[in-house]
Amino acid sequence: MRGIGWLAREHGLTIDHLRAVEMVLANGSVVRASDEENADLFWAVRGAGANFGIVTSFEFKVDEVGSVGWAQLVLDASDTAGFLEKWGTTIEAAPRDLTSFLIMGPPRRGLPTVAQMMAVVDSDKPDIIINRLQPIVDIAPMYDQNVVITSYANIMANAQEGYHNGQGEPIARSGLIEHITPEFAAAAARLIRSGVVYFFQIRSVGGAVSDVDPDATAYGHRTANFAVTAFGVNRNHVNALWDEISVHFKGLYLSFETDLRPERLNDAFPLRTLEHLRELKSRYDPDNVFRDNFNIAPQALIN
Repeated sequence: MRGIGWLAREHGLTIDHLRAVEMVLANGSVVRASDEENADLFWAVRGAGANFGIVTSFEFKVDEVGSVGWAQLVLDASDTAGFLEKWGTTIEAAPRDLTSFLIMGPPRRGLPTVAQMMAVVDSDKPDIIINRLQPIVDIAPMYDQNVVITSYANIMANAQEGYHNGQGEPIARSGLIEHITPEFAAAAARLIRSGVVYFFQIRSVGGAVSDVDPDATAYGHRTANFAVTAFGVNRNHVNALWDEISVHFKGLYLSFETDLRPERLNDAFPLRTLEHLRELKSRYDPDNVFRDNFNIAPQALIN
């Protein structure tokens, strides 16, 4: 459990608001974990929880949010590498009250390459919303726009069940990166044009996410400003191209990752974090009951 949402740059990750959990452990016992009770287990749950038990209840500290600006823009991304680099620089320079997601796919035959950009501005004042969005709009010509003031709940409502009911099992790869460098932007442009992936997304993080000590939770890659995700249908083709682009990443976001090769754990967790997780796994789940995931095996099963 982690949670990169529409206000991440201002309010942090979902796990940063978690105050306690109730969970069933591998031995069948039910425990409460928080900073005061089973603190080591609470540390592990915030980033690697599927390895340690089944959480039956969550206790959160909620930030109150009023009406916000919600923007959906379609921009010309014919110069894909240049567009990605400029977007990354613009987002890093933006105030924290703006969080933006970018979605691209392979260009359709005879049509220009476009980028769908979505953003939330934590303000109900039109002049502030426009001020935050204008640098993004200035990156490239715009084909379409829809900017409204609405509630955060209305934005999240578009994630409700639809006709597909969440069916399908795409091949998903993920990576965390500090900056959209020219080298990464060029590699990402080649990936998008390849046609191997049909969905390419970058979510902005950083800001409040980076304020948290990397050792405070099992989610240790706090310096990343962007989370990158790609979906495809052919595992071998996707992995081959993603392995080439992965040299630019420093960590990955497991919630959007389907590559179960053991080395992914080394990407997902800093070494010190992974060693501590293995120690806790040996204590809480020595028989590796919870293994149908990105499995952190107990130390005894590795040696």
